[in-house]
Amino acid sequence: MTEYRSLYPDIEPFETGHLNVGEGHSLYWERVGTKGAKPAVMLHGGPGGGISPSHRGQWDPELYDVLLFDQRGCGHSRPFAEIEANDTWRIVADMEKLREMCGFEKWQVFGGSWGSTLALAYAQKYPERVSELVLRGVFLARQKEKDWLYTYGASEIMAEQWDQFSGLIPEDERGNLVKAYYDRLTSDDEATRLAAAREWSLWEGSVATLVPNPDLLDDFADPAKAVPFARICAKFFLEDFYFDDGQLLRDVGKLKGIPGIIVQGRHDICCPPVSAWDLKKAWPEVDLRIVDDAGHAASEPGIVDGLVRATDEFAGKLA
Repeated sequence: MTEYRSLYPDIEPFETGHLNVGEGHSLYWERVGTKGAKPAVMLHGGPGGGISPSHRGQWDPELYDVLLFDQRGCGHSRPFAEIEANDTWRIVADMEKLREMCGFEKWQVFGGSWGSTLALAYAQKYPERVSELVLRGVFLARQKEKDWLYTYGASEIMAEQWDQFSGLIPEDERGNLVKAYYDRLTSDDEATRLAAAREWSLWEGSVATLVPNPDLLDDFADPAKAVPFARICAKFFLEDFYFDDGQLLRDVGKLKGIPGIIVQGRHDICCPPVSAWDLKKAWPEVDLRIVDDAGHAASEPGIVDGLVRATDEFAGKLA
């Protein structure tokens, strides 16, 4: 049986705060590890997710100084679930403000799922600020990836869950489920918003793990997490994530010279391995590591193992 590495235990922040980034947004941030050690930044998923205590344990706290933050509208950032003045390039600009706040010249950029998308966008805009990239469950925001999750693809694998998700929407609106959900998530009626947020989040939760995880689904259904997740995620999908189709692959040459590791679940239903493979073909120097007994979630044992090994390696620690 494979022996997997686990998260570093009992990590608490040594510093926390809020950063006013303008346009009415204030971002919650925390730093963990050892001040002045190897810098890193953690980018959570979604769009619309948030950081959690488990995210802190992916780096050796003696070797790293890690900034984690809730993106606009997420977690403890304010305003709660705000979709105005909230887009990919504003978050990229926020990252630069956070880097400058910490006094880092450059940092390791670490992100999974939507966090991998954001990491690539940041690295392509500010390559000189990136020491390494650690990516999980690669999502390149191409049309075929959006269609896979919300039109046809994942629906054929998670059929019962898809029927529950699509069943909230009348048949005559199912030609564009993202738009139909967005309309409900921005409704004036609270019950309508909450029902849509719950179903959107449960669908995302159902495609996240190789084996169904009731605790994870309960977490996704919590309104405090479901509302910002669903509202922000639906808006970003509707706006094509503020990219031209294929932009992240088109501009992959900007990553030349940046070391990278991709940890990808073989059975990832949310972000299928083809995206990680396409990125590897366009960026040959990246190290693609397929985990054969994992899906999408960062909490799955093989994924945890791959991520901890990656950060250990980049810190010069023997695996």
